[in-house]
Order: sequence, then structure tokens, then C-alpha cells
Amino acid sequence: MSKLLKDIEHYWTDRAEGYSRVNQEELAGGQKAVWLSVLQNYLPDADRDQVRVLDIGTGPGFFAIILAGQGYDVTAVDYTEEMLHQARANAGPLSDRICFKRMDAQNLDLEDDQFDLIVSRNVTWNLEDPARAYKEWLRVLKPGGRMLNFDANWYHHLFDEEKRAAYEADRQRTACEGVFDEYACTDIDAMEAIARKVPLSRTDRPGWDKHVLTSMGALVEADEQIWQKVWDDHEKVNYASTPMFLVTCIKSAAAGGRM
Repeated sequence: MSKLLKDIEHYWTDRAEGYSRVNQEELAGGQKAVWLSVLQNYLPDADRDQVRVLDIGTGPGFFAIILAGQGYDVTAVDYTEEMLHQARANAGPLSDRICFKRMDAQNLDLEDDQFDLIVSRNVTWNLEDPARAYKEWLRVLKPGGRMLNFDANWYHHLFDEEKRAAYEADRQRTACEGVFDEYACTDIDAMEAIARKVPLSRTDRPGWDKHVLTSMGALVEADEQIWQKVWDDHEKVNYASTPMFLVTCIKSAAAGGRM
């Protein structure tokens, strides 16, 4: 394990309980239905218990819980043991229907061609080797299967003055509108130290994702307006300078071999 991976694991271990509370609020409120409606646009038209879903970087279990609750066969992986602990607790009675595993998103201990759908949210930006991660994700996806990756240009403001100004404007807007600033409950120094070391903080996305996945033989599309559908008003104020995008791809027969 590299020092950076250890630092990332330590950070998210410390964040697990607070991040779990955010997921609990989403699951208890209207966001659960919003996200489900988006995910259902991409789920295969088949018996749900025959559709195998892999939730990568499940965190406190948001996607895994939603999809297991709809009857899908869900495997959920995360590198941080405390996140998996929170996910199992949040899943409650559904925990027996979700296969939770501790696993590195960049080195999946899973067989080739296993899953019909892969979902992930706010994970790839935080990886040492996101290209390797994508290669692994395609490897375990069935030919014709689909991957959905929701992410944003988190911490790109550390390397771009214009984006930094926009990020600071977000912080001022939360104060002016009386909206809780989600960055206030994070160890900003620790996260920024990590963000300076991971490659995607410096990269303008989703252009990078489209290029990498296309080079691997996948059929790729990006929706840069997905944030308008999935974010509530609170999130739109907090993260206006870093709008969420969706990268979706279909694995072709030629994509996803081992590295």
C-alpha cells in the first residue's frame, strides 16, 4: 500500500460517520427517489434478481441500499472498513441482501465479465491511478454491460485561479443564504493535501474520462447537466462551481481486458 493510499484511507475513516449522516438524510428524504429515477433509466430490462450490480466506493452504502431495495443483486465495495461498517448499519434489514467487500477500486478482486451495471459516485477524482481503475471496472463488466460514474472536478480550484474564485464565491453564498457549508465539517487541510497529489485534481473532466474510456474500446457518453436532476437546492448552493457530471459507457466485446 502506498503512503498516499494510506492517507486516503485514514481521511475517509475519519469522515465515515459524518458522511454517513449525509447519506442517511438522502435516504430518508426526497433524494432517494430522485436518484432512483435516474438510475432506472440505465438498468437492464430483466428480472431484477438476475441483474448483477457493482457499487464501487459505496461509502455509507447509498447506491447499494437503493438498488438492493428494488430487488437487484448488489455487490458493494469500499477500501475503508469504517465506511463498510456504516453501510451495513444504514442498510439495516437489506444488509443481508448486499454483498459488502473491502476492496481497492483500482485492483478489484473480482472475476472478469461479472456485472450488468457498475455505479459509482464521487470516487474517481480521489484515486491514485484512475485510468487503471477504469480498466479494472471494464474488466469486471459483462460485454454489453453499462457503467455509470457520477463525479465532478472536485478540488480543481487548487490549480486554477478562476475556479478558486468561484469556489470562494460558493462559500460566501452559503453564508449569505444561511445554507450549511458542507466543507465546514471536513478537515480541509487534510483533504487538500491529498487532492494536490491525485492526478484528476489537475484535469478538466469529463473530457479526460471520455478519452480514456474510448481508448479502452468502450462506447462513451457524458451528461454535464446531470447535477440539475440529482442535486437538491442545498447542494446547488454548496457546489455551484463544481457541477456534477455523469460519464456512462457500454462495454464492447473488445474492451476491458486485464492490464
